[in-house]
Amino acid sequence: MREITPHTTAIPGTPARRRGVWAALALLGLVLALTLGQLGYERARNAALGELAQRGENTLHLAVAALRGQLRRFDRLPALIAQQAVIHALLRSPGNPDVIDAANQYLRDTDWLLDSSDVYLMALDGNTLAASNFDTDISFVGGNFAFRPYFRDALSHGAGRFYALGTTSLVRGYYFGAPIEVDGETAGVLVFKVDLDSIEEGWRGSNYEVIVTDPEGIIFMSSHPDWTFGATLPLTPERIARTEATRRYANAPVHPLPLTIHSGPGDTRLWRIGSDEGEAGEYIIRSVSMPDADWTVHVLVSTDGARLQALTLVAVAGLLAGLAGLGAVIVVQRRTQLRERLALQAAAQAQLEQRVRERTKELATVNRQLEAEVTERRATEARLRATQDELVQAGKLAALGQMSAALSHEFNQPLGAARNFAENAQLLIERGRIDEANTNIGRIVGLVEKMSRISKHLRNFARKPNVKLSAVPLHDALTAAIEIVGWRLTESGVTLINDLGETPIHVRAGHVRLQQVLVNILSNAIDALDGQPQRQIRLSVRTDNGHAVLSITDTGPGIAASLVERIFDPFFSTKGVGKGLGLGLSISYNIVHDFGGTLAATNAPDGGAVFTLTLPLAQPDQQEAA
Repeated sequence: MREITPHTTAIPGTPARRRGVWAALALLGLVLALTLGQLGYERARNAALGELAQRGENTLHLAVAALRGQLRRFDRLPALIAQQAVIHALLRSPGNPDVIDAANQYLRDTDWLLDSSDVYLMALDGNTLAASNFDTDISFVGGNFAFRPYFRDALSHGAGRFYALGTTSLVRGYYFGAPIEVDGETAGVLVFKVDLDSIEEGWRGSNYEVIVTDPEGIIFMSSHPDWTFGATLPLTPERIARTEATRRYANAPVHPLPLTIHSGPGDTRLWRIGSDEGEAGEYIIRSVSMPDADWTVHVLVSTDGARLQALTLVAVAGLLAGLAGLGAVIVVQRRTQLRERLALQAAAQAQLEQRVRERTKELATVNRQLEAEVTERRATEARLRATQDELVQAGKLAALGQMSAALSHEFNQPLGAARNFAENAQLLIERGRIDEANTNIGRIVGLVEKMSRISKHLRNFARKPNVKLSAVPLHDALTAAIEIVGWRLTESGVTLINDLGETPIHVRAGHVRLQQVLVNILSNAIDALDGQPQRQIRLSVRTDNGHAVLSITDTGPGIAASLVERIFDPFFSTKGVGKGLGLGLSISYNIVHDFGGTLAATNAPDGGAVFTLTLPLAQPDQQEAA
């Protein structure tokens, strides 16, 4: 074979040069990606901070509205309580025990009814004359709270407001002070203390932090417990002095809050507050003042969500950009590989075409050889099938030869009986006994019909079968087979138990070949019963999943376990020499297989062999044609 040298196409560029170009492009892409990522992160973070600031503004309005609503509930109560007669009676007679007791009882009931913290009555000198907690360990009775701004403001301005930590109860609360007019003159101050802890508890557990600061910048209400009493402004001596003068926080330590303030995008203020764990949290701060209460309410929104959102957007954008870049690299590489493959394919195409032409010539020669072999195999197959048919026919003729001697005796008996009946009929006719003569003639006719049936079955059994399958009545085929081997049943003393039932069953088979199978199996069963004390053959049939199952059971010695696998092999026989060719069961197995059925041999639990013949049931249209 002539060798063909493939033509190669030079590919521009060397691998080292291409690697250098790719490295430069990768470095440039990395720098560009980092720059764009930083810009994208800043823009995404600023946008997210704007959204958080708006949410914080909304939360701030809600928090202020809740505080104002709570304070307005109790705003007018001190003035109303100050007008009660029991209060005036106490100020007129401050030393009367009965009046003091009545005032204490009234203030306690009022405190319970309004669910406040404390209600107490102060004289002009600041001493407490009666209180709702008079009977507790922290009773305000006898205490002097003239240093509180709510006392001074009530006397000078007609109303006092103050938020502080109780010096006696050490409980935070908001104080309302109202002057008490007795006989047209100011005689004392009624103080109503409200607990705002419920509002503070409602702030906790949300996504925001809410704090309230006093004029000195000290936190006295907070959703974050660690921040309470922390100062958001520097604790200058002036601020400390003003706080201590009013004893707003009693003995509670006031500490600077670890706070750093810086500006965010736009006019956004950002607070960074440290913690004991060492991690500082950054918050967007939104504030509004409440002049009537002299408070400032702040809402702090953590910027962690903005940073996370910005990082997520940048990561997704980076991932998409990376995928796009990877896709571009893959496309470029594939195009380069495609050009290389095309160059190699163009070089190899000529060689491939030459090899194809040579292989085509070789395949044509091989095809001619295969055609000759196929023709020869078909001829061999036809000869093999013809030989098999001849062998089957020879087996049947051999079986007929074995039957001939016994059948001659079977035919001689009815012939002799017919002759005797005929002679008797002749004598009866001569004597005028016509009725008796007719009876003998009827018996002669019955004997002749019996011999005719046996002869007909033998002719059918001996002829070559038609290979076409049709609907065959299983009971008729069994009846014909039993009549053929009937003489053997009688001669061997075998009892045939028929358990076929009344319902006719049609199977898809060939009538003659099915009859041959049944004769072979019954003959083998009769042979197996030779010399047995109990000689019975039982026939039973049933239908199962579109098939007819015929069982032929004998009471013989059964089949040896080592021979069950070989029972259907050609030329295998357990009979003595000269009693069979060993082809009956093999031929029967192949015939049943041609019908689309199965033939199996097993041993019965009580002894004896069981041959199970399974055949497909005929379709309804085939049964009607039959």
